[in-house]
Amino acid sequence: MKRSEISKRYAKAIFDIAREEGKSEEYFAELKGFNDLLEQNASLKGFMVNPVFAKADKMIVLDQVADKAALSPIMRNFLRILIEKGRIGSLAEIQDWYQESLDRISGRVRVQVVTAYKLSADLEEKLRLKMEEVTGKQVEMNVERDQSLIGGIVVKVGDTLYDGSILAQLNSIRELLREEI
Repeated sequence: MKRSEISKRYAKAIFDIAREEGKSEEYFAELKGFNDLLEQNASLKGFMVNPVFAKADKMIVLDQVADKAALSPIMRNFLRILIEKGRIGSLAEIQDWYQESLDRISGRVRVQVVTAYKLSADLEEKLRLKMEEVTGKQVEMNVERDQSLIGGIVVKVGDTLYDGSILAQLNSIRELLREEI
């Protein structure tokens, strides 16, 4: 799924403010916390993103939620701008862009691993260390299982995908056979 450039600009704006104040991690935690709240509460999210409801009503609800969540004034203002501009529905994308910027300055990289079978803790640690060696960065790895892969592993680092699954190999063979016919 392609993320929008507008979301990137909003993320850059709040990230730049956070860096100036030396609160990059704190603001990310607030941004993520509010986004998680929206994702967990479908009625709240529906209310916030629906253009039928008045922005003034959304601001009242935002203030109530922000009080309970103890959001900083900067984050409150940022969320108010998103509501005012009709961009609160892009909060998940903004969070992704912000996290990407935070990872870049922190020397981290996120690695998505999909395997057909559960990896042992030892094998998972060896894979993480190998990915740190390959990327030269601290790796935060998320491992998921997908039995449809049959066997092997799929690793995604940023925009690069390494597909060593048996399913991918079978699909390649299938395509080669089609070309021969």
